[in-house]
Amino acid sequence: MQEGEVFIEGVGLWSPRLTGWTLARSVLRGEAAPPATLARPSPSLLAPTERRRAPDTVAVALEVASAACSDAGREPRELPSVFASTYGDLALSHYLCETLASTPLLTSPTKFHNSVHNAAAGYWAIATGCPEPYTALAAQDYTFTSGLLTALAQVLSERVPVLYVAYDIEACGPLATMVRTRSMLGSALVLAPEASARAQSRLRFAVRAEAARETQARPQSAALVAGHAMERSIALFEALADAVPRDIVQALAPHLALTLRCEPLRR
Repeated sequence: MQEGEVFIEGVGLWSPRLTGWTLARSVLRGEAAPPATLARPSPSLLAPTERRRAPDTVAVALEVASAACSDAGREPRELPSVFASTYGDLALSHYLCETLASTPLLTSPTKFHNSVHNAAAGYWAIATGCPEPYTALAAQDYTFTSGLLTALAQVLSERVPVLYVAYDIEACGPLATMVRTRSMLGSALVLAPEASARAQSRLRFAVRAEAARETQARPQSAALVAGHAMERSIALFEALADAVPRDIVQALAPHLALTLRCEPLRR
């Protein structure tokens, strides 16, 4: 069993029904109703022209990453990062497949460039001027948990704060018959190795060699992200919103579990 402790300094969350952490916290607590849906976020980090052209994966990843850094009071350019996405940009994958099958010579170099799995991490590094290393990963059904564990390991091994960003968007076209993910969801955490005035919560964790009996979010919270590739992540953010000690279990693999103990340090 591997275990450790880190501190959460900043939180970012965005979906069409949870448009930012301040609102999401109230909705997940049951204190407010979710608003009418928005099509996608508009990250202020990008210039207006880039904002309009950026694919949905980039828009949602940069939105939550910026929000988490702001919430933590950390300079984005100073943070190593981990970006996790189950499928990458499915809309661009659909476009490329469709164009290659019909008119391959009309394939857009820009859209091809934006389709790579680490596109959002690259946009982030360029937009913030961040020289720190980033990791981009996917782990099918276990992407959120695997990405979180990767970030936790980097925090403890390097003894530096790390930005963790997880995101996916809706499947479309023929891919939607094979890849079942709905809507858009992005989340981000700034994790630090030591407690400070910035710390909002303590996160104790352990990796256990056993099948996970996964913690489920409350039905009203789960319904807000139902059918999304990252839907299992909402249990952790519900715990952060509640600001009371909570134990959470999530699967890392069929016979590997990540246990989390989330303890608020301030409300």
